[in-house]
Amino acid sequence: MSKAFTKESDGDDDLPEGVSAIPKGSPNYVTPAGFRRLQDELRQLTRVERPKVVEVVSWAAGNGDRSENGDYIYGKKRLREIDRRIRFLTKRLEAARVVDPAAQSNTDQVFFGATVTYANGRGEEKTITIVGIDDSDLAHDKVSWIAPVARALMKAYEGDTVQFRAPGGVETLEVLEIRYLAAE
Repeated sequence: MSKAFTKESDGDDDLPEGVSAIPKGSPNYVTPAGFRRLQDELRQLTRVERPKVVEVVSWAAGNGDRSENGDYIYGKKRLREIDRRIRFLTKRLEAARVVDPAAQSNTDQVFFGATVTYANGRGEEKTITIVGIDDSDLAHDKVSWIAPVARALMKAYEGDTVQFRAPGGVETLEVLEIRYLAAE
């Protein structure tokens, strides 16, 4: 079947590898810094990268035979990648609900944006910040609010113990400290 007659995906097929889908019926919670990063990337793609690639493809198309024209073939492929990312970013930004952790009024309980220090059953301490799906970065201890550990910690107070299902079985965590830091 010709690609001209196939339906373009409007689902999660546009998700980049390693990016989680937003749970059905949930907003895309995001920190102010995360929202700015998404906007900056979208602006870079639409105002800088895409116009450059379009210019190269137009030039290459004018050179004649497109079937063996590497600039044309690669350029068209890159345009599809850029357009896919633009669609993804646009959907994420439209669904975004910006939540500033510094504006949290109930700072003695764990909610989105909290930086939580907890101890596991072996007494090992860990500090994580609960952020949006698009903000998560495990290398910097930023955990998505949909992650099992974040869901287990939600609404807990300092001194509470919570349980969550880890890959190695059910684990008990004790909440040691809750902080809300200003957005980066």
